[in-house]
Amino acid sequence: MENNNLVAGDRPTLMVTNDDGIDAPGLRALVNVLVSTKRFNVLVCAPDSEKSAVSHSITWRNALSVKPVDISGATAFAVSGTPADCTSLGISKALFPSVPDLVISGVNMGDNCGYHMVRGKSHVNDFTLAARACLPIISGILAEIKMKHYPQNCFLNIDVPTNVVNHKGYHLTRQGKSFIKMGWRQVTSEREGGNILSTMTMETNSTESTDASALRNAPPDHLLLKRRVTRILVENGDTDYCSLQEGYITVTPLGGLSPAEPDAVSFFQNWLPSVVDHYPSSAL
Repeated sequence: MENNNLVAGDRPTLMVTNDDGIDAPGLRALVNVLVSTKRFNVLVCAPDSEKSAVSHSITWRNALSVKPVDISGATAFAVSGTPADCTSLGISKALFPSVPDLVISGVNMGDNCGYHMVRGKSHVNDFTLAARACLPIISGILAEIKMKHYPQNCFLNIDVPTNVVNHKGYHLTRQGKSFIKMGWRQVTSEREGGNILSTMTMETNSTESTDASALRNAPPDHLLLKRRVTRILVENGDTDYCSLQEGYITVTPLGGLSPAEPDAVSFFQNWLPSVVDHYPSSAL
């Protein structure tokens, strides 16, 4: 990625995005913390509404609507597309004059461990504490980028325990294989559909307004089905999930691509020849 900011010795430019929407308290807390340090140029390019669970999808057929948003100390835009759209747009130079030095996504509610998003309980004030706890990691990454030492095609996932003040330190972990199994259940109103991340709870200092459209009942000839968590499978050991539960701030390197596990590769090496022999192409 082309980068002129660090080379020129200016303040590094950070771009913040997320999947919870530009008004999410976690994103606003992170931006406020970054701006308050006066060490960074802060850009924001985030969805105009909550877009959890669609982060990898992209908008192809329709143009994106981009709206300036007033966030003190930052240059911010709300985008009608997905989180992937926002990130792509933000680093493209189509919206901002230069490529940011670092893209940060979050702060999100609940932990993001293993292959899933699982239960957690947060208070609005915790987001600010979590953002401050990430500052050493952010500064360290920027220093490595400046020296061109940061490994290519590598991302860091940071999880912060709810009790941030009493965390046990920073722990480099591996991504566990924990994940959630999901099913479906029938509901009688759109309000019951709720948030797909229903295993998380959020304490706020204000009462949320009720969206009238969420109170509509299903028409007689329609079914309303809501996703539900049926089981949470957790891998034990020196993983992100376990270290987080022990009170550590976890730092987990992730790759841009996810190759299959060695055992799966070995399986298919033996399986493919047998399938080709058993189902010859002439039979198709």
